[in-house]
Amino acid sequence: MASLAQQIGGLRCPSLSNTRLSRKPSSSNTQPVKRIFTTKAAVAVSNAQTRERMKLKEMFEEAYERCRTSPYEGVAFTVDDFHSAIEKYDYNSEIGTKVKGTVFNVDANGALVDVTAKSSAFLPIREACIHGIKHVEEAGIVPGLREEFVIIGENEHDDSLILSLRQIQYDLAWERCRQLQAEDVVLTGKVVGANKGGIVAIVEGLRGFVPFSQISSKSSAEDLLEKYLPLKFVEVDEEQSRLVLSNRKAMADSQAQLGIGSVVTGTVQSLKPYGAFIDIGGINGLLHVSQISHDRVSDIATVLQPGDTLKVMILSHDRERGRVSLSTKKLEPTPGDMIRNPKLVFEKAEEMAQTFRQRIAQAEAMARADMLRFQPESGLTLNADGILGPLTEDLPAEGLDFSEEIPAAED
Repeated sequence: MASLAQQIGGLRCPSLSNTRLSRKPSSSNTQPVKRIFTTKAAVAVSNAQTRERMKLKEMFEEAYERCRTSPYEGVAFTVDDFHSAIEKYDYNSEIGTKVKGTVFNVDANGALVDVTAKSSAFLPIREACIHGIKHVEEAGIVPGLREEFVIIGENEHDDSLILSLRQIQYDLAWERCRQLQAEDVVLTGKVVGANKGGIVAIVEGLRGFVPFSQISSKSSAEDLLEKYLPLKFVEVDEEQSRLVLSNRKAMADSQAQLGIGSVVTGTVQSLKPYGAFIDIGGINGLLHVSQISHDRVSDIATVLQPGDTLKVMILSHDRERGRVSLSTKKLEPTPGDMIRNPKLVFEKAEEMAQTFRQRIAQAEAMARADMLRFQPESGLTLNADGILGPLTEDLPAEGLDFSEEIPAAED
């Protein structure tokens, strides 16, 4: 027993602070633990993604099978309903029918138009405008434009409709011509062709015929090509496509309006050493060099050039000889403005012409008064208030003797 006790007593136990349980793990011992946890987390994420992919795959397979076997299951709008809706909103596509449409694409050949039909419609460039154009945009046809079209045909390849704006514009042009004829209006037409009987002119987008007997000038047909002439309607017959015009009737009306002192707009046709010939609505007038400005003009070309547009005042009009004298000098606010500032002259033209006409009226009134004073046999005279009336005792029958001294009026 004693030896046993001695043996037990001889044993030494290390303190708790020195045991393995109390020691902190060194950094070298923690690395394998971290790698273990990271691997387990990656495996868990991978398994979750795999399960998600499998779930999506099953959903797609179920959807594919349902579309293959029962494509309309659970769909309230069927194919029959779709066709019924198309028929409900469809319209009469016969030739000549007018439809509303919206342009959604344009190119060099024309424009595509949405007319709410089964397929889009096509507007060829030749049907886009009554005038000749090279691109539909020149006629204002751009994407987004909503307009009324007329159906003129159908494309055999895809059953799409062929539309026209030109036909609608033709109908409106004929209506416009009938209205202008009823109002007896003078309009301007461009000469685009000629034949043995006369010339062809474009008015309101239509081709009209002007017989040579209805042309006031002696110019040849070749000289009139590309020129603009004043015209009036003689015959407007849409059913027979007959549009007959007269330049002679238009000129007669224009000449009647050329009153002395009136201001008109003209175009310089040619220059001569003695002046410039101005076209004023189909009538050639002469702007003499002395009537260009109050200041001396040594070279007309320094002031005017052929093709210039300007305002001129009518000085005289000889209807029998067909001569019209013009002036810009009378329109100058201050002498020399036509040379230094012609724009100001044209801006003040009406105002200056009004002043000129007032002076003419006053001069004529004074001339008539003088004539009446010295012609008592007319039985008329002007009283003290300037009113024309019968001859009275205030004025001697033998007239007035202005050589006598007039006594001063008494206060």
